[in-house]
Amino acid sequence: MEWQRYGHSHPLVSNEDQTNPANCARCGEVVSGPSFSCSEAECVFYLHKKCAEAPSQIHHPFHSDHPLLLLSKHPYGGSKWCACSFCGEKCELFLYHCSCQIDLHIKCALFSLNIAVNKLGELETVAIKDPLVSTEDGDKELESSLCFVCREPLLTSLYFSLDCGFNLHKGCAELPHEINHPFHNKHPLTLQFSGEPFSCNICPKNTSIYGLTYVCSPCKFALHIKCAQLPPQISLPCHRKHPLVLQFNSENLPCKACQEPQDKNFVYCCSSCKFALHIECASPPLTIKDKSHQHTFTLFWKQVPFICDACGLEGNSVAYTCSTCNLQIHKKCISIPPIIRVPRHHHPIFHNYFLQKSEFKNSDCSFCDTEVHTEYGSYYCPHCNFISHVNCATEDEFWYFVVDAKDKDEKLDDDGSLDPITRVIEKNEGGEMTKIKHFGHAHDLILSDNFMDNDKSCDACMLLISNSFYFCSSHCDFFLHKSCSKFLRKKQTWLHRCQRPLDLLVGYIFECAHCGCEGSGFAYKCNACNHHICLRCGVRDYRITHQGHRHSLFFYLKHKGQCNGCGTEEVGPYLFRCKLCNFNLGIECCLMLPLTSRHKCDEHPLALTYHESNDYSKYNRCDICEEKRDPKFWFYHCATCDTSAHPRCVLGRYPFIKAGSVYKEKDHPHPLTFVRKAYNYPAACRKCCKPCQDLALECPESTCNYIVHWECVKPPAFRYDRPIALYKTGEDAMADDNLKEPFSSSLEIKDDYKRNKGCELFRLDIAGL
Repeated sequence: MEWQRYGHSHPLVSNEDQTNPANCARCGEVVSGPSFSCSEAECVFYLHKKCAEAPSQIHHPFHSDHPLLLLSKHPYGGSKWCACSFCGEKCELFLYHCSCQIDLHIKCALFSLNIAVNKLGELETVAIKDPLVSTEDGDKELESSLCFVCREPLLTSLYFSLDCGFNLHKGCAELPHEINHPFHNKHPLTLQFSGEPFSCNICPKNTSIYGLTYVCSPCKFALHIKCAQLPPQISLPCHRKHPLVLQFNSENLPCKACQEPQDKNFVYCCSSCKFALHIECASPPLTIKDKSHQHTFTLFWKQVPFICDACGLEGNSVAYTCSTCNLQIHKKCISIPPIIRVPRHHHPIFHNYFLQKSEFKNSDCSFCDTEVHTEYGSYYCPHCNFISHVNCATEDEFWYFVVDAKDKDEKLDDDGSLDPITRVIEKNEGGEMTKIKHFGHAHDLILSDNFMDNDKSCDACMLLISNSFYFCSSHCDFFLHKSCSKFLRKKQTWLHRCQRPLDLLVGYIFECAHCGCEGSGFAYKCNACNHHICLRCGVRDYRITHQGHRHSLFFYLKHKGQCNGCGTEEVGPYLFRCKLCNFNLGIECCLMLPLTSRHKCDEHPLALTYHESNDYSKYNRCDICEEKRDPKFWFYHCATCDTSAHPRCVLGRYPFIKAGSVYKEKDHPHPLTFVRKAYNYPAACRKCCKPCQDLALECPESTCNYIVHWECVKPPAFRYDRPIALYKTGEDAMADDNLKEPFSSSLEIKDDYKRNKGCELFRLDIAGL
């Protein structure tokens, strides 16, 4: 029999079975079974019989408002992506469409129509799979598959074999088209294609734009299929006194099972006992198998609290047990990763359900500094005295990553052997390097043990030079502490989330991503997110010693208190702290106050002093600003001259930018030099017309008489990931017309890194001075 329709110029011939491989011109799938093909031998045109006979419009019970029209392509035009409202896959050829944003493949429209009118003949021969006994374990695609009707994971209940061509729970094929629900007595709820997302009136997550939802369109009332099937009342072993009723959580009670607070949504609740469970916590799976443990965990309802063997925290109501290993744990702890990496430690750390306390010299957590009870689960390093609470190590998903067991011995690509000293030229009899070539300077450096009594600072850390330092053999204004000369050119730092080695770079001015200081010294740079960390922060550990306190200080991420250095009432939540003495130091006082500094008010170095020995009020004034100084807090002091001053008065606003560095400013034709001006310097800034005091930029050309504040010419984009090139001399600046960064390849920051929160470093709030 010949057919002369279906949008084809030649007659079509009916075939009982298609043996040649071909694709249907309407649905795009391989043709099999009864079909139609072009009568012309040279013409390759095929149609499934179902696709060929598909009606031009369908009155679909799952979209009762309007008929669905058969179109040869979607009507949206351009390159807009059109997805099927049933399966969620792309619609590329013929489809059924309604202007209500409903689009269906031909096969999805016809199959869902059969479900709606309860014609399930084509499913009678399809095998039904039980996820508890399925032989398809490990099929990643199946594990992530969703039922096309309810949009819940396919493996949560009985489902039809995927051989039928659809992801479908057995129960979803038998759903009633219309239900009466106690939470909406006005009208019945009908099963409809979503079209547009509604907020579910029970959970209240948005409904999917794919699959089906129980809705009352006039009232804009919608329920997920799963939520519509929830029983109004349940009885559970964890609360035997009364039944739990599905009701609105008007009292905002926390869930007894997971202890998580929740918004005022629906819960299973016993109002008289103030007992509430999240809907999902009230119906946990009976068993859970996870690859991180060799045995299956079994649900165990608890009437009394328990301590989780995996994390050491208290649990309630719902526990999972492994009888073989005698473990009782939270549901969420079943999937704790066995091996992770964290920035605070250079080895992978391993989860264990218990440890012998004798194995550790110090059992305090390396994140919160409180004791880890080793009879319960923790993370530890088998090579080092490193241990942490499970929750501390995994609290923030951006601050750790999971390590596969096969990669646990893999070393990070840190190139730790990259010595900053590129050549040793001379050594003394004791083997000490007395003349070296350092990557951070063009000329040879010579070691000196002489005491330097001037205001010269180390070009790496920007702190005062005293003894044991290297100086330039060509008499450049370049100095390095002996200790600073040894810092590696690549370093892993616990301050940075990227967990990759940072490069040591020189030659520009930057804002430290940790302490917020602007400086011109050496910096550790992350090549992924372009963050820069000053040397003072980059080489510090999270546990430090400080001359201002007799005990070690620990870095806390979540603590607030009064700073014992400057007296600021509430510093934090990031600070260094001694829990034994309740001694706190804000970031400024701990990292930004040099032990010695210089100021024009005194010819000697000023030492950071922690206690005032003289209580007479006349001594408690700052000798620079002449304002009152609180004797309880830190100050700078010269014992020889009895000079005392506020730290902020001694250091100024930019203590770590080296005077003499050359900067190229776009609004001035000549290179500018950083200078520090006295407080009575008469010249005014060319930008703001205010007197130039402390740090300024000055043109060395005598005819220019040009001077500006650094604050006035600083580029608006300047920050911790946007450094600015500096130069040693004006000639170097003039020679570099492209303003390139002298010691790194590029300053370009790619948009994908700026958007990548996994690479985002926490910024410490700078409080105090």
